[in-house]
Order: sequence, then C-alpha cells, then structure tokens
Amino acid sequence: MFGQTAYLNPGLPAEKRAADLVSRMTIEEKVLQMQNSAPAIPRLGIPAYDWWNEALHGVARAGQATVFPQAIGLAATWDTDLMHRIADTISTEARAKYNEAIRNNDRSRYHGLTFWSPNINIFRDPRWGRGQETYGEDPYLTGRLAVAFIQGMQGDDPHYFKVIATAKHFAVHSGPEPSRHQFDADPSQRDLNETYLPAFRAAIVEGKADSVMCAYNRVDGVPACASTDLLVKRLRGEWGFQGYIVSDCGAIADIFRGHKYKATAAEASAVAVKAGTDLTCGNEYRSLVEAVKAGLITEAEINRSLERLFVARFKLGMFDPPERVPFSKIPYSENDSAEHRKVALEAARKSIVLLKNENQTLPLKPSVRRIAVIGPSADDAKALLGNYNGFSSKHVTPLEGIKRQWAGKAEVRFAPGSTYTTPSPALLAEAVEAVKNSDVALAFVGLNPSLEGEEMPVSVPGFLGGDRTDLKLPEPQARLIEAAIATGKPVVVVLTSGSALAANYAADHAAAVLEAWYAGEEAGTAIAETLAGVNNPAGRLPITFYRGVEQLPPFEDYSMKGRTYRYFKGDALYGFGYGLSYSKFLYAGLKAQRTAKGARVAVRVKNDSSREGDEVVQLYVDGGGAPDDPIRQLRGFQRIHLRPGETRDVEFAIGEDGLPKNKVRISVGGGQPTGHTPHLETVL
Repeated sequence: MFGQTAYLNPGLPAEKRAADLVSRMTIEEKVLQMQNSAPAIPRLGIPAYDWWNEALHGVARAGQATVFPQAIGLAATWDTDLMHRIADTISTEARAKYNEAIRNNDRSRYHGLTFWSPNINIFRDPRWGRGQETYGEDPYLTGRLAVAFIQGMQGDDPHYFKVIATAKHFAVHSGPEPSRHQFDADPSQRDLNETYLPAFRAAIVEGKADSVMCAYNRVDGVPACASTDLLVKRLRGEWGFQGYIVSDCGAIADIFRGHKYKATAAEASAVAVKAGTDLTCGNEYRSLVEAVKAGLITEAEINRSLERLFVARFKLGMFDPPERVPFSKIPYSENDSAEHRKVALEAARKSIVLLKNENQTLPLKPSVRRIAVIGPSADDAKALLGNYNGFSSKHVTPLEGIKRQWAGKAEVRFAPGSTYTTPSPALLAEAVEAVKNSDVALAFVGLNPSLEGEEMPVSVPGFLGGDRTDLKLPEPQARLIEAAIATGKPVVVVLTSGSALAANYAADHAAAVLEAWYAGEEAGTAIAETLAGVNNPAGRLPITFYRGVEQLPPFEDYSMKGRTYRYFKGDALYGFGYGLSYSKFLYAGLKAQRTAKGARVAVRVKNDSSREGDEVVQLYVDGGGAPDDPIRQLRGFQRIHLRPGETRDVEFAIGEDGLPKNKVRISVGGGQPTGHTPHLETVL
C-alpha cells in the first residue's frame, strides 16, 4: 500500500503528502481534525490522535516518568548543556511511552508526541502563580534555555522530529490568573519588543520550535489567538515560522465569551483560523462548517491550517513504517530509568541556590550529632513536584534524604512545627522542643503547588486564584522560623517554592538560607548532599527576591517600569543572578573589543579555594543611560566547573542587537555588579 498513494508515500515531502491527504477529506472531517482530540478517519487510514501532551519538567500526566526540578529550578541551574540533556531525556521517555501506547492501541490523551512545553513567558511579577513554570524574569536567560530545551526535545534527525515542542503562551501572558479569560495586556512597544517577545523569537528563529501556543489574554485589545499582528506579521512573517499554532485550552471560546470580541463560536473560530491558529484545544472549531456556509471563512483557509497539522504528523513519522523512524525502536524500559534518575539528581543539585552562609555554617560540621528537621515541606512529596508534573517510581523528600545522609553519624528528629497556612500551637511547641535539643535545626518552609499555580480556587490569606497577594512566608511558618531562631540554636532555612519569597527575618537572623524550589524526584538527596558538603551549590536566582509586595507596581500593570532587575531601583532582598558557593572565585584580565558583529569579551576565572565547584560567569551590559532604559541587561553567561586552584579563560560574543552604539559599561562576574559578588568592569 505504501507508495501507491501520495500521502502514504514516505519518499515524498511532508507538505505534498499533507496536501494530498487533506484534499481527500470532507469539510466535516476536516474541522474535527482541527481540535486537540482528533477522531480517526478509517476510510483514509487516519488513526485517532490527541494533540494534548505535557512535558514541562518531565513527561506529565502519563503515569510514571522521571520528574526533574520544576522549570524555575531548571532556570536556576543557568546551564544550557544540562537543559538540552534534560529535554533529550524527556523526549526519550515520551517516545518510549508513545511506542508502548501504539503497541497497545492506546490513542488517549497524554500519550502522543506533540508537547505543550516550554512555558517561556516572562516572570515579570512574583505574584503570578504560574511563574514556577517559566525560566524566570529575564528575556535573554529565558531565550537561551528555551532554545536548548526545544532542540533537546525535537532532536536533530534530518527527516523526523523526535517529538514536537510548543513554545507558550504567545504572548504577553503572566497573570493575573483569575482574569486571564477577559484580561487585556497593553504593553508599550518597547516592552513588547525588548521583554515579552525576544524569548519567543529565539525559540522560533534559533530553536526551530515547530509549534506555538497562543495565549488566553488580549494584547492591545485583540485576543492573542486572533491577533494578526502577533501570529501573521511577527511569527510567520518576521520570524519565518513554518509550524502550527495551537490555542490555549478554551481560548477560542474566550474570543466570544470572555473578551466579547466576536459574537458567536463561528465568528470566533473563523477569525482565529484566518489569523493562523490551526488547532483548538477544545471543540469550538466544529462551528467552522457553519462559518464556511456563512461566508466567514473559506474552505481553502481551513485547508491551509489542516495541512500544517498533518505536516507535523508526517514529520513525526506517524504514517510511516516503523523501521524508517529511528525513534520507534526506543523501548519502554527507557522510561523512569536509573540513568535518567541520575540526570534528575544532577539537575536538583545544580538548581539549589545558597543565599546566605553566615560564619560558614554550611556545610554542616562533622561535630553535629543532633539534627532537628522542622517545617511543613520537609516531608511533603507535593512540594517536590511543582505543577504539570509526572510521578516517578520513587520520590525522595528532604527528611528522607537527611536521614540517609546522616545515618550512623547523627540523630535526626522530625517535628513539622506547622502546616503551610494553618497555625497549630501544639505542632509549634513540639518543634521548638526539638530545636532546643539539637545542635542545628533545618527548617523547610515555603509554598507548595496547592497554593500557587494555574487558575485554582484558593481562599487563604496571601493567595488568590493561584496567584499571591503577598510575598511573605505564610504566618504559621514565619512564627516557626522566629521561634526556632529564638532558641539560640543555629537555624538553616531551606525555602521550597516556585517563586520569590520575602523571607526577610530568615535573611537577617538565620545562620544560612537555601532556595531549593520544587526540585523533583531527587530533591531530598540533593538538598541533603548540599547541607553535608557533598554537593557544592552554584545555582543562581533567575528572579529577583523582593523585600515585600510594596516594592512592586500593581500586578495588573504590564509596564516593566519598576520590575525585575532590569528596571527595579529599590533594595532587593536577593538580586537576580545571585548565589553563593562553598568555593571562592577570583576574576582577572577582563578584555573587551568591538567587532563588526558586536563585541568579544574575555575574562580569566580562578578557583581560589581548596574545594572544587561551579561558577556561573555572568556578563551584563549597562542599559544606555536614558530615563526609560533598563539599568543593565544580561548578555552572556557560562556555568563552568573548576578544580581547586584551577584557572580558565571564559569568552563571550555579544551580538550587535545586544550592544548600544554609544559607550557602554560591561561587567563580568559571579552576579550583577552590585557589590555582593566579585566582578570586573570596563567601558566599551
């Protein structure tokens, strides 16, 4: 049968095969193929397919899978090579699951090859509950990590995608969650071009993402999934995007229900498809039959979208003999494997950020014999996972990791001390007693994904609909930290969260502070190893930690003025790019020169300590000096590993689009040039 019909001929271009296949369908068949749950068409040999699959930090919602740190934790690694390897691992497990599903004729949701990841929206405000899904607040860092993730997911085979990655949510999307179906984001053109769009451009132009998801909200008054400015002019025009666009789930219905932009489902569906939204997550496109009859859209315009969808399926090898598709041989044993667990552990280790280490409290000394473990996230598996997560065969909580690390060396006593949000005098008293009888207390406090996340009913002080209204630790946890520190015993605070916390009291009074995020299946192992000194922390913050919500503009305001390290002029608790190490690094020999394509920068970095470790070398360019210019912008970074006493030359190339024409100050160091980290500066 193969080769007899154009669409069944693997030797023909995918575009020709798709056009042939679509030409054989009725209009009713066509529109049903343009919804995420696409039914089979037996007469054409088309099996059912559900386009909805998730892989934010591991294959999600499809049974067991390796669970990596939440996306914000992956961003804290500042490691593009690791990100590529993680994405390659995820796509291997995705193919393993798909191959097994096909063998069992399972065409259900979450077992396909088109993944709605990565989320590369800019985490402009720490109140946004979905910020945990992103790579932080900086367009450059987000773009570099997005490219690495997308390339790792899609693979480098010349004929077939390993899987397809979907950059989302295009565009200008970062809360508030409760109003996202009606909200109009109205950024300035400068903020649009310099903050909200660059990571998407990198994802398309460099990463070659084959799919983009359009957002719920309006942008400048037009629903994102109907925006010709976003989808036609920029995405397909300026950036040369050749893939397909999928709506966020229910976003086409929002065009007429939430935004009142059109009056009916048929009108909304027609305007979305005409703008280039090829696939709906939902069933709104069934109304396209009516839309064609009413003259709202032509069948040729529907064909254009449907052909894009089938090009993707052909490029995934879904209609070709398995022996032609290299990924069809990946066995199910690759899923949730021991080797993949090692990558998850590496990611967890690299994601941990050391924020404070007074008098070198960490690593804990061998003289420690009694350890009190307190706090609600010390033994909470949910706090490992974040949202859009899978479930591995084994999750290691911090308590379990600590018990294992200090087995035979110290007594470990656990007393939670509080829940996340509800006070309990009895729990608090028990924890204080445990701290009093310890050499050191390890306090695990913060948030979990039942408090912050995507549009959800949460009626707790400080939280609203998935977002936060306050940046402070919830009151019961704040009391726990204060009571533990009041005992006089050294207290190490480990923050678990998907976003910034105004942990001001801990910053001032705790012996040490770590940010561990939602660190995945091996979180407990990595945290314990870091506390013990087996792992030398080198994560860096991908977001600013503010001292309080009062330092921020209104959440609904999408202007970047006063937000993120690029525009915030106040005193941050911990700045973007900040993170300490157990090692000491020195910088020397900074050289910078302009070139025809921008500039080249070189610096020498030395590990001036007796402990091997990683350093994240960061390059910043001053913003330009005008009142509306950013203070500075990240324009390069490299995570390097240095042995004790080792020196390495690190080089950067800055493109001309990242360098003002006038004289500009360049700084290179272990963080921003704010005096908290070693750095060198020069004028170029």
